[in-house]
Amino acid sequence: MNYSRRKFLKTGALTAAGAALASNSLLAFKKQGHIVGVQLYSVRDDMKKDPSGTLKKVSEMGYKYVEHANYIDRKFYGYSATDFKKLLDDLGLQMKSGHTVMGKAHWDESKKDFTDAWKYTVEDAATCGQQYVISPWLDDSYRKTTDDLKRYMEVFNKSGELCKKSGMKFGYHNHDFEFSQKLDGVKVFDLILQNTDPALVAQQLDIGNMYHAGGIALDIMKQYPGRFELMHVKDEIKTTGAGEMGGQYESTILGKGVIPVKEVIDLGKKSGGTTQFIIEQESYQGMAPVDCIKQDLEIMKGWKY
Repeated sequence: MNYSRRKFLKTGALTAAGAALASNSLLAFKKQGHIVGVQLYSVRDDMKKDPSGTLKKVSEMGYKYVEHANYIDRKFYGYSATDFKKLLDDLGLQMKSGHTVMGKAHWDESKKDFTDAWKYTVEDAATCGQQYVISPWLDDSYRKTTDDLKRYMEVFNKSGELCKKSGMKFGYHNHDFEFSQKLDGVKVFDLILQNTDPALVAQQLDIGNMYHAGGIALDIMKQYPGRFELMHVKDEIKTTGAGEMGGQYESTILGKGVIPVKEVIDLGKKSGGTTQFIIEQESYQGMAPVDCIKQDLEIMKGWKY
């Protein structure tokens, strides 16, 4: 069924006052401090088998915040936005951010407008109480040339405007190609940051992903102070097998790898503009994923986070 433009406009009108309040709340939240959460992709198999049971374990180990990585056909892990919000509420959890790739199915170039699918994505994110709608990928068709990428960064900014109407902010999460691929001699990552409005588009810095392409988090944060409102807290260890993203490294328990995680998150808090520190571990070295994220949280607490 096509999304009703009238309904969309009506929804926007009804949420206008709420958007202003939400924006004020976000500013107040930033002044209060930071949060530590977990990216549910860390326990993806568990979430696939038993989302409610897994979230219960996540809550019991001390997490208060989660970030989703599963939104399909207007459902989060099989739940409608309203039902998933209730599930989180019942477990004492909040979801301030979530990952949904914004791609070709979401922008109608002929109409210069977002498709119903992306409008629903933003609407459902707001229902769940998100502050950030984050796209964790950039289709290679949008990064063939500098001009291609710059044009799509305008779509990023427009997505930020759309999210702002519901009191949220659009965001982007890096992998490794942003640091290995260059267009006219400029790294894709630099082009993204130079052509997006910080007031509309937040950056979620994955400090592990970039390492696969030679990116050093401390250097990037010093280059762009204040630009990283969110961070994926991750450590990397060399592997003898096939690593993540086809590289030589895979994620591991915080503090056991090659990344100076404590130094990075301290800099994020001090000058990176970071308010949300999201733990993510994608490889487990023989341990159970739930046990890994429990250890990760304990380590963060030991670091006074």
